[in-house]
Amino acid sequence: MESDKPLKVAVLGCGSVGSQVVRLLGEQADDLAARIGAPVELVGVAVRRLDAQREVDVPPGLLTTDAVGLVTRPDVDVVVEVVGGIEPARSLILAALENGASVVTANKALLAEDGPTLFEAAAKVGRDLYYEAAVAGAIPILRPLRESLAGDRVTRVLGIVNGTTNFILDRMDSSGAGFAEALEEAQELGYAEADPTADVEGFDAAAKAAILASLAFHSRVTASDVHREGIAEVTAADVESAREMGCVVKLLAICELRETEDGQSAVAVRVHPAMIPRSHPLASVREAFNAVFVESEAAGQLMFYGPGAGGAPTASAVLGDLVTVARNRLAGTRGVGESAYADRAVLPMGETVTRYHVAIDVDDRAGVLASVATAFAENGVSIQTVRQEGRGADAQLVVVSHESTDAALSATVEHLRGMDIVREVTSVMRVEGASE
Repeated sequence: MESDKPLKVAVLGCGSVGSQVVRLLGEQADDLAARIGAPVELVGVAVRRLDAQREVDVPPGLLTTDAVGLVTRPDVDVVVEVVGGIEPARSLILAALENGASVVTANKALLAEDGPTLFEAAAKVGRDLYYEAAVAGAIPILRPLRESLAGDRVTRVLGIVNGTTNFILDRMDSSGAGFAEALEEAQELGYAEADPTADVEGFDAAAKAAILASLAFHSRVTASDVHREGIAEVTAADVESAREMGCVVKLLAICELRETEDGQSAVAVRVHPAMIPRSHPLASVREAFNAVFVESEAAGQLMFYGPGAGGAPTASAVLGDLVTVARNRLAGTRGVGESAYADRAVLPMGETVTRYHVAIDVDDRAGVLASVATAFAENGVSIQTVRQEGRGADAQLVVVSHESTDAALSATVEHLRGMDIVREVTSVMRVEGASE
């Protein structure tokens, strides 16, 4: 269908992403009209301050501080939300939907915390809620999970979904820098915020993991369901130990289907640093790039790679959703909504199966290795490899386990810490992607 009547778009936020959305709407107006079948008209941009400096020039008549008034205008067809955070974003999106507008959002935190409320509101009024830009920037990963792989059974999603932490860990690997030094460089280059907590403590990646798991496994997963560990405790020694194993350290978002003892399938979702072999496709993801590795029964292994953040890349994903939503609007239909029919339980971290790399400072005397091996055995954990480094006061054992439950592995580490022969457990890190 085609129409000469313009589809009217309102944008909430004019920061690094919003300003690029505004720019692309202007620069690509003719192409967007041809792809959609109707012109797109930007009718307003909601901001906190009218006099703030912006990356693009926005006609003064389009700027407003009345976000509620903008999203409830009767002529607005599509609202683009790029302000982030929980409130007022949630209230504004709900108001837009209730007023009959479709919504495109990049708000990972809100979707991971209260996505079902938004999806139900969109379904109730028969409007679209699209959010490709919420995970991995310009990389098209959500739509393949939601649509392209809808006829397949996804079993695992493994990804690097935070560019800041990937940059830091990459610098630690390539230059031998410590965490603090690499973080400072990331801040100087603009990859990390002045307060980097959301990134380095894994909150950002956990929100994205919840969204990925929800889509992949057709079950509602929230950020609070995701086991989360950041990278602040990763040391240069950890990175060097990984190198000696032929591995690299990455902050991974891992979403898996697991079978429970009663034969049912459940979801396991976690974010933590891990060692992966340098031969693994994710190991070659450098700098601030993102990549997501998907495994499914029929399609096999797929990898999606590209810039995972930044104004222009994220705006590209926003515009892609805008085109789809506008086409649906013109055709009088709506796209795919929430799919949570499977309603799978989320496993606690203790029941998740993984492997550990454990570095232990020990007394250099006879029987130490046997005692350490006994501690693993008593907790039901099998050892894959063990090596000793140094002698005397510098003696250290490095143990890599076979797969076991995280609870058993954690209990083993606590057992080790209580042994007289153990001076200190200096490092504990999970190992992913390596062959048994």
